[in-house]
Amino acid sequence: MGNREMEELIPLVNRLQDAFSALGQSCLLELPQIAVVGGQSAGKSSVLENFVEYAEFLHCKGKKFTDFDEVRHEIEVETDRVTGMNKGISSVPINLRVYSPHVLNLTLIDLPGITKVPVGDQPPDIEYQIREMIMQFITRENCLILAVTPANTDLANSDALKLAKEVDPQGLRTIGVITKLDLMDEGTDARDVLENKLLPLRRGYIGVVNRSQKDIDGKKDIKAAMLAERKFFLSHPAYRHIADRMGTPHLQKVLNQQLTNHIRDTLPNFRNKLQGQLLSIEHEVEAYKNFKPEDPTRKTKALLQMVQQFAVDFEKRIEGSGDQVDTLELSGGAKINRIFHERFPFEIVKMEFNEKELRREISYAIKNIHGIRTGLFTPDMAFEAIVKKQIVKLKGPSLKSVDLVIQELINTVKKCTKKLANFPRLCEETERIVANHIREREGKTKDQVLLLIDIQVSYINTNHEDFIGFAKYVKPLIVIRKGWLTISNIGIMKGGSKGYWFVLTAESLSWYKDDEEKEKKYMLPLDNLKVRDVEKSFMSSKHIFALFNTEQRNVYKDYRFLELACDSQEDVDSWKASLLRAGVYPDKSLTENDENGQAENFSMDPQLERQVETIRNLVDSYMSIINKCIRDLIPKTIMHLMINNVKDFINSELLAQLYSSEDQNTLMEESAEQAQRRDEMLRMYQALKEALVVIGDINTATTFTPAPPPVDDSWIQHSRSAPLPRPASGRGPAPAIPSPGPHSGAPPVPFRPGPLPPFPNSSDSFGAPPQVPSRPTRAPPSVPR
Repeated sequence: MGNREMEELIPLVNRLQDAFSALGQSCLLELPQIAVVGGQSAGKSSVLENFVEYAEFLHCKGKKFTDFDEVRHEIEVETDRVTGMNKGISSVPINLRVYSPHVLNLTLIDLPGITKVPVGDQPPDIEYQIREMIMQFITRENCLILAVTPANTDLANSDALKLAKEVDPQGLRTIGVITKLDLMDEGTDARDVLENKLLPLRRGYIGVVNRSQKDIDGKKDIKAAMLAERKFFLSHPAYRHIADRMGTPHLQKVLNQQLTNHIRDTLPNFRNKLQGQLLSIEHEVEAYKNFKPEDPTRKTKALLQMVQQFAVDFEKRIEGSGDQVDTLELSGGAKINRIFHERFPFEIVKMEFNEKELRREISYAIKNIHGIRTGLFTPDMAFEAIVKKQIVKLKGPSLKSVDLVIQELINTVKKCTKKLANFPRLCEETERIVANHIREREGKTKDQVLLLIDIQVSYINTNHEDFIGFAKYVKPLIVIRKGWLTISNIGIMKGGSKGYWFVLTAESLSWYKDDEEKEKKYMLPLDNLKVRDVEKSFMSSKHIFALFNTEQRNVYKDYRFLELACDSQEDVDSWKASLLRAGVYPDKSLTENDENGQAENFSMDPQLERQVETIRNLVDSYMSIINKCIRDLIPKTIMHLMINNVKDFINSELLAQLYSSEDQNTLMEESAEQAQRRDEMLRMYQALKEALVVIGDINTATTFTPAPPPVDDSWIQHSRSAPLPRPASGRGPAPAIPSPGPHSGAPPVPFRPGPLPPFPNSSDSFGAPPQVPSRPTRAPPSVPR
């Protein structure tokens, strides 16, 4: 593959980068790094001079260096500032960014020359530090290694090739570069090496001729140096037959082959990622393609569709068939169902009459009805007075249930209007109109609820079939609840709480070893059981409630109480609601001391005591009938007057009220965020399509260059099997970290890459004489691009 193919590839990569730059994103196609490794004064840094149009230093932001002599001088000045004047080293890199129309977006790492003897302020372990610095970069799989060795040194002992062999044993990433061929002793040449016959490498060697110090001082330009290099190889008797495989143009060709192979290897995964992104946004983009913001018919159609969608979403959330299922908490219809069948019954039981107080009230009522006389029969009026007082207490829980349902309806409306967020005014008006209608229905629903209770008060039906005198109601044997609970008070006595699998039916509470329900531990009948709260221990994270027998009998073995622990208060409330359904009520007969010393010790005669007991049983029987009726009617009333009515309103009247409240243009005015998102999605869609087209063009325009076959490179001895020990006084490594390219934070610069330029001669320090190791161990700048 020649430079012509690279010239075809570069515009395609540019198109790929431009497609993403238009979106403010970086192209995910990462190109390999090129690390230049070699000894001091081997000619490594010369490559930098060919790339410049101009250069910028990170520590001189905004200043452009167009003369490379100035670049060399600035490197010297900055090095002295950071490390001092006596050849010290530092871990702080000098970041030099060069801009050129002739290269892809590459990172070149000009690593420090390998040295073994510390000078000046350098630490004793300078060899170790520089070795670790070099290894930090060349171990990366996407790093091409240019192992630079002067022709007038012993190639078999090249430290650059030894390091490369350690990290690239197959030789796939290593290219040997032989410099200073023009400085070899007369009568000697490197022909066998360059022909890869002597000391072979898998990718062979490329010879280059660098500019001499005299050429640099004489301002000999790069173009003239290239011509001189070409002339050298064509005229030298040992190299003329391989001149087409020597020089910086051929080095450029080899590097371009590697870049092309890398790009082609990267494209399949890159294409898959882009296709996945395209599919993920295609549905949304389809709605944007023919979007006309000011089209009135579009606004009318969109308004109608959104109101219809809002109605559908509200219906689904209430009926429980939504496409977006909340997995974090109960909401919508599920929460309303819980209000109806757990929270409302629980609220009724919470206001259950106090046994001691109730018997006192019955006694007062009987005595007051008899007046001065002693009655022989139990008065009906005492029963009715007590029953009516208990029925009126049901108003509180009933009204509270209405409030809870209203709050959940409003929450459901807010969740459904999230889909209208792209149109802020429409969202606000929809919430306002529906919330106002819910508040209107609140008054009518509460009036009806109070009416139902007043109806029950107005007539006490003692002929009801379920009133005392009829067959006792037998609860069906059904499972009400299952779940894990911890028996805390028994576990403490045995050395620790233990969890069991509990099963609650209408008649008993059983617990098993595990949820397979094969090994039953105990079955506790529910007769005469009640439940009460237990104060949480400060040492425990559990929430506890207890079961006990109202007749002061042991509940389980020798225990008067069975304390059960849950992980949260919500679980406790849920279990208590389930126990309520089974007929196990909360305990409200707490030990009371008569307030203010006004206790009256009734010395009831046997006849009065029998009358109190009779009325007490009658009240209990009748209130169970009323509670059952109210628990059935209140949810039905709320459902009819509130929930169904709101659904009908949304379906039939919401659209008309929206039209009457605001101008259509105002309602359908997009949010700035939505307009921005639409533009971004359309741009991304086009960029992704363009990128996929470019990938296809790259596959068509380029070819894959297979790697050369392996060679016997066992002549290369590893530099070391283990790192050198570091003296105690040694300082840390000073890695030359590559600076980011222009697409990663640099000021925006017009950039059109082209083929890689030739690699001319120069010293390590951009112009210092090759024979003078000027600051040999300082890390030259890492140069991107």
